[in-house]
Amino acid sequence: MDRVQLARTILGAAATIALILAYNVNPDRWEDAAYGGAAQLLVAPFVLIIAAPLVIVGFIYYAPPHLRPHLRSRLRTPLKAVGWYVLALIVIGGVLALTAMTVNADDGKDWWEYVLAVASLVVIVWGFPFFFMASLYSARSAFNSAQVHPMLPPVLTLTLVWVFAAFSLIGDGMPPGPPLVQLCSTLGGPLTVTAVSLWELRRMRTRFGVTLRT
Repeated sequence: MDRVQLARTILGAAATIALILAYNVNPDRWEDAAYGGAAQLLVAPFVLIIAAPLVIVGFIYYAPPHLRPHLRSRLRTPLKAVGWYVLALIVIGGVLALTAMTVNADDGKDWWEYVLAVASLVVIVWGFPFFFMASLYSARSAFNSAQVHPMLPPVLTLTLVWVFAAFSLIGDGMPPGPPLVQLCSTLGGPLTVTAVSLWELRRMRTRFGVTLRT
């Protein structure tokens, strides 16, 4: 599954580059594509925090009554992952905001201003890379939701990719090119992710006997 997902990502990136080269040579297009990918990576955990509870509640509700307490008892791991992620974001944002509001480079610095400056440096050097890697891991693992049910990560991936597709269509409109190319560019990514996720669900069911109600 990892190899298939990696191949799909590489082919998707190659298709995006080919479309930009073929139908829009504007250099700004490359910058927009880079910013769009980075924005999706950073926004993905927040979309998961909003959407995942609805999906998880649906899973628990759909499960047989005798399994629901067992699934609820497994929520501790993803909730802990969400808590640490939100706490890290609050600490990073709080330190930078407090430093920007209180430290004045023009006056004589008090000891606490030096402490805040050092804390801000730590956040920049360590906090930003940590936040980036945490966002990447959270988006990939869906906050360790597999601890609740093995089928949750692919289902949450399906939800996430179609939410981003809708946001992209509403915000940026159709991509450049002929109508057929526009359709393939708009739906190619979500449909291929959907196909891979459905294949993963099928492998769980056929090879390991995992179903939505087990």
